Amino acid sequence: MMIDIGISTAERAKIAKGLSKLLADSYALYMMTHNFHWNVTGPQFNSLHQMFMTQYTEQWTALDLIAERIRALGHPAPGTYQEFAKLSSVEQIEGVPSATDMVRYLVKAQEATAKTARSLFPVVGEANDQPTADLLTQRLEVHEKTAWMLRSVLEN
Repeated sequence: MMIDIGISTAERAKIAKGLSKLLADSYALYMMTHNFHWNVTGPQFNSLHQMFMTQYTEQWTALDLIAERIRALGHPAPGTYQEFAKLSSVEQIEGVPSATDMVRYLVKAQEATAKTARSLFPVVGEANDQPTADLLTQRLEVHEKTAWMLRSVLEN
């Protein structure tokens, strides 16, 4: 059935493509955060373990919101590790880093995801797509605040 929501087919495709990259970054960030939650050790174990759990739980919910927006625009959401690996700008981490390095990697991943979200605003603005702009604004707020909180952990 034809979609007639006031956004052209071409604009919906561009937005969905950008949201697919955001979904991939968000999934990579979710996986990294959950992995670090499982594997963190050291004197800050309890606080980081709890902080990471709060973060990956929020991220899990966001994945659904992003994927559902892609679907509402009439496009399939990527959903395999292979697709996410191709689309994501988040650096993949091998092994189990120290707790401090975990925090550093998460700062970079939060910032990378924020940059991906921010890069979509010109396309979304041109298409007059307020629901996607709202979603992007909410995601930016979370990623920027979380990056700040993580950076604060690293200060002496």
